[in-house]
Formats: sequence, C-alpha cells, structure tokens
Amino acid sequence: MKECLKIKVDGKTLEGDLSIPDKAKGLIVFSHGSGSSRFSPRNNFVAQHLNKRDFATFLFDLLTKEEDMENELRFDISLLSERLREVTDILMRQPMLGNLPFAYFGASTGAASALIAASYFQSKIKAVVSRGGRPDLALQHLKNVNSPTLLLVGEYDFEVLELNEKALKEIKAPKKLQIVEGATHLFEEPGALEVVAALSGDWFEQYLTEKINL
Repeated sequence: MKECLKIKVDGKTLEGDLSIPDKAKGLIVFSHGSGSSRFSPRNNFVAQHLNKRDFATFLFDLLTKEEDMENELRFDISLLSERLREVTDILMRQPMLGNLPFAYFGASTGAASALIAASYFQSKIKAVVSRGGRPDLALQHLKNVNSPTLLLVGEYDFEVLELNEKALKEIKAPKKLQIVEGATHLFEEPGALEVVAALSGDWFEQYLTEKINL
C-alpha cells in the first residue's frame, strides 16, 4: 500500500509518502538532510530496497515549502528534531502502524535529528541508521540514545568520517561505524548506494525482527 499523508504539526502541514508492504515487519521513518526532501533519489533508493525486504517506510518533509526557503531553518537541528519527534508520536498512534516496531534512517544533518528523537523515545525506536550523517551535531544527546546505531560513511568522506569517529565514542547503545569502500559523501560511485541499502536492511533485520523470530 502506498499513500500520501498530510500531518499537522504546530499549525504547519507536513507531507510524506508512506509505503506499507503486505507483511510489514517494521516502519522506517526517514529524516532527510538540509536542502533535501522526501523526493531524495538516494533515500528513495534505500526505501525501495527496504520495502522489498518487507519494511514499511515513511519519507516526509520536515519543513514546509515556504520554510525550506529559509536557509537558517534547514540547519535548525532543534526544530527538525522536534518535528521528527511529533510526527513519530502521531504515527505511533495510528491503528495500522502503532503495532509495528519503529526505526529511523537519517542522512546528513537528518541523522542528528534522528538521534535526538531516538534519545527521547528510548526503547520505542528499535534502531537508527545514519548515511553520511552528522551525529556530531547531536553530541550532547548521544549518551542517552538506547537505539542500536549504525553509522555509514564513505571511505573518502574524510571530514565526516572523522566527525563520526568522534560521535561513536559517545554512543552507549550497541553501535557500529561501517566504512563504505570507494565511496564519497553522496555515495554516487557505482554500487555504493547498493551497499548502503543492503547494510541498512541487515541492521534493521537484526534489531527490528529479533523478537519476532523468538
């Protein structure tokens, strides 16, 4: 099932695309980076891979079209984290979604908002995956993250790799920093995004379905 959702948060209407496989075993909520949107080709590629593995996905815009034109709002991690938290709370109260285990997939600065929101929800968020993310922007919240966290960074994304190594030390939950060989920040190299999608799917399989398999 595919559906376009409109969710009201603080008087603003946020739009998102929800995809639910017939036998969904979890919901992955995407948090996009600054300047990106639910139409991100990279995040949609990952989402489609997750759908094929029977995970539901929700890709939505943290900002309205008008807000996205204000550059400072794109980097307002506090605002973006609060939006993600409120939208997640609304999704958790939906009859068709509330019984699914939830997880986050964050890209670039979106990874920071995902980790901050995860620190709020604690065990309700079963896992977090960061693609080329900036977890360092959530540094003061990382010690409160209980969600198993996978940090995916391109081999040649030198500055972001260094920031991820710093952030990794602050995370107390199960964690892993995975370097994608031959990749730069946007994972545009042949096969790089396929690796990201596969590793993300494996991480979600491990932490969202473990109770189901018992």
